[in-house]
Amino acid sequence: MPIPIMNTPTPVVFLGAGPGDPELITLKGRRLLDEADVIVYAGSLVNPALLQGVEAEMYDSAGMTLDEVLAVLIATAQAGKKAVRLHTGDPALYGAIREQMQRLTAQNIPYEVVPGVSSALAAAAALQTELTVPEVTQTVIFTRQAGRTPVPEQESLRKLAAIQASLCIFLSVSMIDTVVDELIAGGYPQETPIAVVKKASWPDQHIVQGTLANIADRVKASAIRKTAMIVVGRALSDDSTATSKLYDAEFCHEYRTGKQAV
Repeated sequence: MPIPIMNTPTPVVFLGAGPGDPELITLKGRRLLDEADVIVYAGSLVNPALLQGVEAEMYDSAGMTLDEVLAVLIATAQAGKKAVRLHTGDPALYGAIREQMQRLTAQNIPYEVVPGVSSALAAAAALQTELTVPEVTQTVIFTRQAGRTPVPEQESLRKLAAIQASLCIFLSVSMIDTVVDELIAGGYPQETPIAVVKKASWPDQHIVQGTLANIADRVKASAIRKTAMIVVGRALSDDSTATSKLYDAEFCHEYRTGKQAV
């Protein structure tokens, strides 16, 4: 029986599932999953624990094409039902949501985006590190190594390395040799600290740490082959003892008079 088409389609929700730990999805995200009629999820990446007890009709997008995904979302929205497109991490980062939203717009289907915790931030939490350190680096770059999907030349790892910022490198652990070569060629010293975090926040989370000089060998000796975040930069080092001005006793701001002004 064909699905009836409503005059006003229900908005499709693009939802960030977070990095893996089911407790790291937002409260809004949890509610939307529980209320959904249809969920299209990235089955190869989403923790199944997130979907336990959910009564929605499920579609694993791992084996689906873009057309097939959109057909499900559009039909659900036109029927006045709630469709959730569940992406891992935050959907704004390597979520491939732009082309989906463009198709929905062309079909006059409304949508909204609900953010999630990125795997980059979960990796930093697993490493118990701060990616921005006073007097060391105040910039964080999210990027990836070129592979089957190209990267604009001006955004190559070699050129980004010249900034000496903290880099969170997605989707690239299988090319760890190339990543290291590009970072060193771009200006990072070989002793620069680097970490690889597999499945950050999952029960089987795995961390490998080292420097640019030895990380490739350490990763190859581990079981890490995919689903990992690479974090590199001087922020990973404990060498700096610089502190934030915000809590400096001599620093004045709107809420506190520093000692120097007394």
